Amino acid sequence: MDFQTIKYLGGVGALLLFIGPLFSFGHSLGGLASLVGFILVLIALKSFADHYKDAGIFNNALYSFITCIVGVVLAAGVFIATALTVVADLGITDWTNVAEWTTLVTSETALDSILTLIGGAIIAIIVLFVFAILAAWLYRKSLIKLASKSGVGLFGTAGLLYLVGAVLTIVLIGFLLTWISSLLIAIAFFSMKPPAVEPPPSPP
Repeated sequence: MDFQTIKYLGGVGALLLFIGPLFSFGHSLGGLASLVGFILVLIALKSFADHYKDAGIFNNALYSFITCIVGVVLAAGVFIATALTVVADLGITDWTNVAEWTTLVTSETALDSILTLIGGAIIAIIVLFVFAILAAWLYRKSLIKLASKSGVGLFGTAGLLYLVGAVLTIVLIGFLLTWISSLLIAIAFFSMKPPAVEPPPSPP
């Protein structure tokens, strides 16, 4: 692919990442748009890594994606394991028996089970938070390398905003920052200039 095609792929992909969350609340197309957008951005980063001969541009982004998946799987595993433990401790034999539920609610076991479930949820959130920060750090490394090679400093700004957003997701405003960073990445892709072609040497 030529330089212009690669940058447009990255720009469109980043725009899809920016637009996707707007449709996620009312339509499943939002999630699909975000997935397609991320794939396009990865393709663009791989192409630019080959173009600039710097594997870190793509590898760090790929490691970021893998870290996200691992974090989600681990967090889900922690919560599911806790929930199954709670269900086993409750010892309910008939889930439709109202009398059995009434007896359980008034027992001390119910309170312990609720606390255990809350604790498992908190641990799962912490795991997800840690992996989100690690993934954001790797993604920022990819964007910093691309900024250095392309001369478009906005990539570095977007990467920093994405990392700060990941850290601040604990207070919700971080989601807004990571969302805005996608728009900055799109603008950065569209701002890239093709490498200057050296004129042929003049004849003697």
